Amino acid sequence: MEQKANLKEIFQVFIKLGTIGFGGPAAHIAMMHQEVVIKHRWMTEQHFLDLIGATSLIPGPNSTEMAIHIGYIKGGWRGLLIAGFCFIMPAVFITGFFAWLYRSYGQLPQVQPFIYGIKPAIIAIIIGAVYPLALKSLKSLFLDFIAITVLTASILGINEIYLLFGSGLLAFAVFYIQKMRVGDLTSFAPFALMAVPETFFWSAVNSKLFLTFLKIGAILYGSGYVLFAFLDTELVAEGLLTRQQLIDAIAVGQFTPGPVFSSVTFIGYQINGLSGAVISTVAIFLPSFIFVVLLNQMMKKLRTSKGLAAFMDAANVASIALIASVCLSMAREAITDWRTIVIAAISCIAIFKLKKLNSAMVVILAALLGYILSYL
Repeated sequence: MEQKANLKEIFQVFIKLGTIGFGGPAAHIAMMHQEVVIKHRWMTEQHFLDLIGATSLIPGPNSTEMAIHIGYIKGGWRGLLIAGFCFIMPAVFITGFFAWLYRSYGQLPQVQPFIYGIKPAIIAIIIGAVYPLALKSLKSLFLDFIAITVLTASILGINEIYLLFGSGLLAFAVFYIQKMRVGDLTSFAPFALMAVPETFFWSAVNSKLFLTFLKIGAILYGSGYVLFAFLDTELVAEGLLTRQQLIDAIAVGQFTPGPVFSSVTFIGYQINGLSGAVISTVAIFLPSFIFVVLLNQMMKKLRTSKGLAAFMDAANVASIALIASVCLSMAREAITDWRTIVIAAISCIAIFKLKKLNSAMVVILAALLGYILSYL
C-alpha cells in the first residue's frame, strides 16, 4: 500500500537528492527508488516503473521529470513545484558558484580525486536499484526478449527513442494480434510552443538564450549529455560560446550533483552574467514542468486500456534495459584499476547487505576513499 506524503517530507527528500545526486539520470533514478519506494513507501515498484517508462517517452531530462512527477502525485501543484525546485536548485547554485569562479579566475577547482571515488560507487547504486525493478518488470518471456534486445541494441549504439517507442509499439501490436480486436486509442496532441516576443526581454542576448534553451528543453530526448551536441550547433557555431567554454561546462556537469541540464546555468553566466544564467536555467527546465502535468493526465488512462498497458509494460522494460546499458558504459569508464574495483566492490556490499545505509553516505564515503586511494 502506498503511503501518504506531506509537503515537508517532499521537500526533505528532494532537497537531499538534489544535493547528493551525483552520476547522471540513471543514478538519480536509483536514488529516488531508494527514497520513494524502499524507504518512504510512497509508491509501489510497479507505479515507480510506470513513471520511468512514461517520462522516458517525453522530451526533457528524465530524472528531473521523475522528481516533478512524484511531487505532483504526492502533493499536487505545490508538491510539483517543491519537488522540482528542490531537485534542480542545489545544482543550479553550485554550478552558478563555479561559473562565477571560472569567469573571475579562469579555472575550475581540482575535484578529480573525489570524482575518482564517486563514479564506481554510483555504478553500485544503479545496480542496487535496477535489480528489483528488473525483477518486477520482467513478467513474461516476451518482455524478457524485449529487455535483451533493447540492451543489445543500446550497446550497439541504436538511438534510445527508437528502442523505447519501438518496444511499446511492438507490444501494442502483439497484444491486438493475440486478441484479434481493436482497442481504444488515446490521441496524443502535439505540444506547440508559442513564440515569445523579443521585446519582453531586456537584451537581445537574453532573448536568444531563452528561445534557444526553451526549444532544447522542449525537443531534447534521451540523455542530458546529448544537450552538449545541441549547444555546439546553437551557441558555439553562432559565436556566443567558445568550444573551450563548452568543454568546461561539460566538466562542471560531471562533478556537480543534480541534473546535467544545470550546466546551462554555467553557460548562461559565461555569455551574459547573472541575468543570462537565470534566463537560461528557467528556459531549459520550464518545458519539463508543462510536460509532466500533461503526462499525468494521460497516465490515468494508460492502465485502463489493456493495449496501452501492454505498451507501458514494454516501455518500462526497455527503460530498465537502457539504464542497464548506461550503467555498463559508465562502468567501462569508471572501473579502470584495482582502486576503483575495490571502491565498486565495497559500495556493492554496502548497497545489498546494509539495507538501511543511505545512498548519500555511500557517495560521501566513496568520495573520501577515492581521495585517499588516488594518492597510493
